[in-house]
Amino acid sequence: MWGIAGYSTVNAGGRGNAQSWNSMVSGQTGLRRNALPWCDLDGWIGEVEGVEDIELPSALRGWDCRNHRLAWMALQGDGFATAVRSAAQRYGPHRVAVVLGTSTSAILSTERAYAAWKRAGEFPPDYAYRRSHALDALCRFVACALEICGPMVTISTACSSSAKVFVTAQRWIDCGLADAAVVGGADSLCLSTLHGFDSLQLIAPEVCRPFDANRKGLSIGEAAGFILMDRQPGAVNFLGGGESSDAWHMSTPHPDGQGAQDAMRGALRSAGLGPRDIGYVNAHGTATPANDRAEAAALGAVFGERGVPVSSTKGVTGHTLGAAGIVEAIAVVQALEQGRVPPSANLEQADRALAIDIVETALRLPLRHAMTNSFGFGGNNCSLVFGLGQ
Repeated sequence: MWGIAGYSTVNAGGRGNAQSWNSMVSGQTGLRRNALPWCDLDGWIGEVEGVEDIELPSALRGWDCRNHRLAWMALQGDGFATAVRSAAQRYGPHRVAVVLGTSTSAILSTERAYAAWKRAGEFPPDYAYRRSHALDALCRFVACALEICGPMVTISTACSSSAKVFVTAQRWIDCGLADAAVVGGADSLCLSTLHGFDSLQLIAPEVCRPFDANRKGLSIGEAAGFILMDRQPGAVNFLGGGESSDAWHMSTPHPDGQGAQDAMRGALRSAGLGPRDIGYVNAHGTATPANDRAEAAALGAVFGERGVPVSSTKGVTGHTLGAAGIVEAIAVVQALEQGRVPPSANLEQADRALAIDIVETALRLPLRHAMTNSFGFGGNNCSLVFGLGQ
């Protein structure tokens, strides 16, 4: 097992761990109808308040973009930077790895740069692709911000990106490349994802309602989150993860959730647990008809019909794409710490055709182990198991 030595998140549900968790456990959505001045999409989004007002320290201004402002907000919250400094002092800054996920990186900065080029025939003088939109920019920014210099990698596998980081970090720690790892990710709102998902007819005209009988699609959100994994066990631990690539379709899941089943079973094997050991599953739960149906089929195949309490927190945060894995992993850590299970927010009428135990109101449960699912386009699937320490 690998200890959780600190964590921090910002998302539409709140800035910081306490606000985020309070929104999730109360089922209070952070989604709002889109009012972004640079996007005319008619729909609901999960915007993090105050991103535009963030000023990076002078030493980091060359990295300025919306994605890194989100990351900075999370890095400064809940004593996370202090926890990383402590690990760096204990092991050495070269022994703290950085393993992060993102789907689009800082693509908004490139979108704005091309808009400026279209108007003026040249890119803005402050546009720096290598320090914003390049896929490794997030890792390098976080390493600079935290003053650590261990091995680093960015994982970009769509919506499973910041879930897969746990499995990679675990392998690095196990094989001696690092003693601790900053894992997580960030994805910010941008035109490409908002209009891209809209072109696939996946954006709901109203607030998203995971597992609802009348669900109509997803709501896009933005978020950043980080966890410090340590080779020493803690009060809550990462116990194992399972990955699969079913390659069923570019944007549609296998109808029986075959790849999702493989990922969940792999996570259980890795953790040395059986289905009955899991007390709660934070589902991928995007609120699209096909995704929720396929995930419910997979959950039924692994845990039995209505065999484990299931909820989706995307009704609070929106679908944060490459940041979904870390946001929901943190929600599972908090559920274990608090002994509470958050409901599926915005639920009006649970879809009884889905043979799962959908959590409609927050529950108090004596949790020992819990799972979170993250499934991405192209069949990039990842499930993670966390548990309380001895």
